[in-house]
This record gives sequence, C-alpha cells and structure tokens, in this order.
Amino acid sequence: MADRITAHELRFERLLAAPLDRVWQYLVDPELRARWFMGGPTDLRPGGTIGMTMAHDNLSDEAVPTPARYAEAIGKTWSERILRVEPPHLLAFTWSNGEAGEVTITLAAEAADKTRLVLEHTGLRGREDAANFGGGWGAHLDALERRVAGEGVADFWKLHAEAEQRAEAALEAA
Repeated sequence: MADRITAHELRFERLLAAPLDRVWQYLVDPELRARWFMGGPTDLRPGGTIGMTMAHDNLSDEAVPTPARYAEAIGKTWSERILRVEPPHLLAFTWSNGEAGEVTITLAAEAADKTRLVLEHTGLRGREDAANFGGGWGAHLDALERRVAGEGVADFWKLHAEAEQRAEAALEAA
C-alpha cells in the first residue's frame, strides 16, 4: 500500500483480495458502490454521469452515530460527469463538477483472486481539499477492501477518523 497525499493530488494504491470483475462491479453497480462509497443512478459512458448519494450513515454494519460535522450532508445527492470508462480497468470522473479536480480509478488483475486498485485525485485546490478528500478516500478504500473480501465494516466512522489522521500526517510530512 503506497499512498501519496499532497496539497494538489492524492494517490492511493490497494491490493484487494477479490477478482478484477468483482472489484469492477463494486465501482460501477450503484447498489454495491453504496456499500463502501456513494451510490446513485449511473450512465456508464464517457459524457454520462455517476450518481452520488451521501448515505454514509449506512456504511457501517453496526449502529454508530454520524459525526455532527457530517450529519447535515446525509441525504445530499448530486452527479459527476464520467470522463473515461474502459471496463473493467478504468473509470474517471469529475469531482465537484471539476472544481475540485478529477478522480481516476484503475484496476489490474494481479492473480485470479487479487486486483490492484490505484485511485488518483488530481486538481485539488490546496491543503484543505487534500486533508478532506485524503481522509475520505482513505476511509472509503478501507471499506471497499473489506467489502470485496466478503468482510464487514463495523464502524465506517472509525475508519474515517483513522484515515483523516493518516492524511494530516502525510500533509505535515510533505
């Protein structure tokens, strides 16, 4: 796992214990995506949209409270524009309609039952974006890692707090 967090770009790498096609489905199927990130209607083609519904209160398998600073965002919906899609290897889309950059997720089979995922979020507006999105992506990828392996996510917000600490430490070290 080699992560890089700077004020203007993020790069996360994970070796997932699941075949490539299974991981791809967790990226593009709105119901599966909603179990680790955000679901929503998706038109999977360049120029199409990927729906986002902030339902992070449903990401934990146990009943855990949503931190107050995120509570008002629960239920928010929007969509991002898909820039590139190359099934089952690449998905790229805007973030905040491009104002907060672009996200590219690439997948490569490492073996019949392992997939290397690389997520790059470029075009960040500075340290605040890097801390916010660095913590968010770190937590969501931790949840994805567990979901594709058939494991549960007891407390998403615990994962989120840990990922925020890692992001802050990386930015301090930069």
